[in-house]
Amino acid sequence: MALEADEAAELFRKLGPVQVRRMFGGVGVYHAGAMFALEAAGTLYLKADPAAADAFRSEGCEPFSYETTTGRRTITSFWRAPERLMDEPDELALWARRSVAIALAKKDAAKPRRRKGARS
Repeated sequence: MALEADEAAELFRKLGPVQVRRMFGGVGVYHAGAMFALEAAGTLYLKADPAAADAFRSEGCEPFSYETTTGRRTITSFWRAPERLMDEPDELALWARRSVAIALAKKDAAKPRRRKGARS
């Protein structure tokens, strides 16, 4: 069963408003216009960069992965959220804020830059 909007709102209440969008058999969780979390097969994953991945590793967490017809695929930009965070809303909010910052930085980096003097 996929994470519903009201469940996500409760889970991330200390972060602020979130939106949920269904995708690929799971859901993406968005804040400030950026996807910072995903839920698949009942597991919550948070956005990470290489530096943040160390914190997830130290908690015994693994990156998001799934089976394909050609084998297992691993997505290292999302890591399983530590189980303990589900009972610690303040701590979950800290991890989520970091994930939001990573997602926003990635989103900003992907935007095409306007050349100086270019016309719209």
